[in-house]
Amino acid sequence: MKILISVQILALFITSAFSQNLPQTKPADVGLSSERLERIMTMLRDDSAKGTIPGAVLLVARHGKVAWFETAGVLNPQTKAPMTRDAIFRIYSMSKPITTVAAMTLFEDGKISLSDPLQRYIPAFAHMQVGVEKDGKLEMVPARRPITIQDLMRHTSGLTYGIFGTSLVKKMYNDAKILDGDYTNAEFAERVAKLPLIYQPGTTWEYSHSTDILGRVVEVASGMSLYQYEKQRVLDPLGMNDTGFYVTEPVRQPRIAEPNANDRTIGIGAVMNDPRIAGKWESGGGGMVSTTMDYARFLQMMLNGGTLNGKRILGPRTIAYMTSDQLTDGIVPGPLYIPGPGYGFGLGFAVRRTTGGATDNGSPGDYTWNGVGGTHFWVDPKEDMFVVFMIQSPRQRAHYMTVIRDMVYAAIEK
Repeated sequence: MKILISVQILALFITSAFSQNLPQTKPADVGLSSERLERIMTMLRDDSAKGTIPGAVLLVARHGKVAWFETAGVLNPQTKAPMTRDAIFRIYSMSKPITTVAAMTLFEDGKISLSDPLQRYIPAFAHMQVGVEKDGKLEMVPARRPITIQDLMRHTSGLTYGIFGTSLVKKMYNDAKILDGDYTNAEFAERVAKLPLIYQPGTTWEYSHSTDILGRVVEVASGMSLYQYEKQRVLDPLGMNDTGFYVTEPVRQPRIAEPNANDRTIGIGAVMNDPRIAGKWESGGGGMVSTTMDYARFLQMMLNGGTLNGKRILGPRTIAYMTSDQLTDGIVPGPLYIPGPGYGFGLGFAVRRTTGGATDNGSPGDYTWNGVGGTHFWVDPKEDMFVVFMIQSPRQRAHYMTVIRDMVYAAIEK
């Protein structure tokens, strides 16, 4: 009897372990060139050997199967431990799509509406002021309309990031030291609400703490912490067992990928965090860690129209709406328009408008985002393909975002 029970437990463990992985195939079986994909790995291994990056993980999936899942270089430049497929990365702004999907489950449940004013959930945002620069000074004028939930999701709220740029409003963010200390999502929202907006709501795409504030909306609407709600509605159903805000378990900590010692700066006065040290803040806009396969499962769900392995996270029409350009004619790009030429923005994702115009390859309707620590993904529904690329190198992020994308498209043969 004991032997039978042990065999059953072992079988359950094996089934559970394999269920966390997506089906795999050879590149040629899904129209990809293994020779051309290997060129990417050769480049990455050479760059690691030169010290340009520590290491990298690349996953390419097409037609519902993983065709390429390879590593290069080292996990940790200090220990020289080799990079592994299950390495845990700080994904920073790749947290935003996960938070937005979580919020959209509340949208589907009828608990939030995109037209809702933010103040309905966080009263501190009821009477916002906009800082207008005139002759080197800041003049405060009332916001013409409330910030909406849709504004938070598409970065048209008028909020900003102090660590990217030098305007007077951004300076106020930095002077207020809103990122200092240990605080909850509720306390962080109160800090941000005391500062002026940089633009009138609904007028300008401005990269910002919008998704952090959206995370607080998720908490208020759900009655749970952001992580508890994401775990219940997104992470656990998708088998994203290594995705969260901190890595406190000693057994998992050796899997954390580290940057080079001289490549930890992510913005003005900001450096890469240590996820081993747990805090109160669960930053929906930039605080999560994940693995390549965990994030691949999230993207396969998106590409499938909201479902994976029989678990539905969102409806297909909701996915289609999220991945449609939400920037209407009245919304203009701000000075730091991260989506770049050829791209608009949906709800949580940059969305490609045209084949031409962008500075890298792709298809109309592909959607993408990245993290300041170096991680990057895109989903191409036309090619039935998605790619996850993971490094920890803020300095090299922009370079590889373009190069990896172009080299993957060059590997498509049919």
